[in-house]
Amino acid sequence: MIISYLGHSCFKLRGTKTIVVTDPYDREVFSKAMPRTKADIVTISHFHHDHCAVDRVAGSPFVINGPGEYEIKGISIFGTSSFHDKVQGAKRGKNTIYVYNIDDLRLSHLGDLGCKLTEKQIEQVSGIDILMIPVGGVYTINAKEAVAVIEQLEPKIIIPMHYKTKDLSFELKPIDEFLEEMGKKEIKPVKDLKITKATLPEEIEVVWLKK
Repeated sequence: MIISYLGHSCFKLRGTKTIVVTDPYDREVFSKAMPRTKADIVTISHFHHDHCAVDRVAGSPFVINGPGEYEIKGISIFGTSSFHDKVQGAKRGKNTIYVYNIDDLRLSHLGDLGCKLTEKQIEQVSGIDILMIPVGGVYTINAKEAVAVIEQLEPKIIIPMHYKTKDLSFELKPIDEFLEEMGKKEIKPVKDLKITKATLPEEIEVVWLKK
C-alpha cells in the first residue's frame, strides 16, 4: 500500500486494486485548490466544506458519508459515529470514524474527532495498524488529547493531520506541538508511506507526510 497526503484531512490510500480518498477539501481551504485526483471510493467524515468536496475526485467514485459496513471493490470499510466536539455534537455536529481493511492492513481515519473515544468506539476501532489522527486543536482534539487517543488505540503507525500550515486559510495549532508531545521533534516530513503488513514497525512510529 502507498499512502499519500493531499493536505488537511485528505489522504490517498492506494491498495493493489483499489484507491480510496478521504475527506477531500474545497478551494477555500488552502491558497491553491486541492489537486484533482482519481479514486474508486471516497469517504466523508462530515459535511463541512473542508472535508466533503467530492467534485475534486475523478473516476465516478463510490461515496461513503456515514456510519455502516461496506464491501466495495475487494475491501471492507466500517464507519462508526462520533462527535466533532466535547458536548455531544451540540457545537459542531457528528463525525464518522472510518476503519479500512486494505491489503491485509487495518487503517483508521478519525475525521474531525472532538473528544476521546468511548469504550464502544475503542472496541470497534481496535487492532488498527495505521491511525490518521487530527492534532491541530481549535475544531478537533489538540496535541495532548491526540496522544491520549493514541494510547487508547495503540496503533503501529501514527499519521498526523488537520494542523496549521502556512497556506491554510484558518487557524489551527502547528504540528510541532504534537511532535513534542510524542517526543518526536526530530522527525522530518516524507513524501509517501509505502507499507505492507510485513514491514510494520514493532514499536509505535510517527510518520509526518508532506503534501
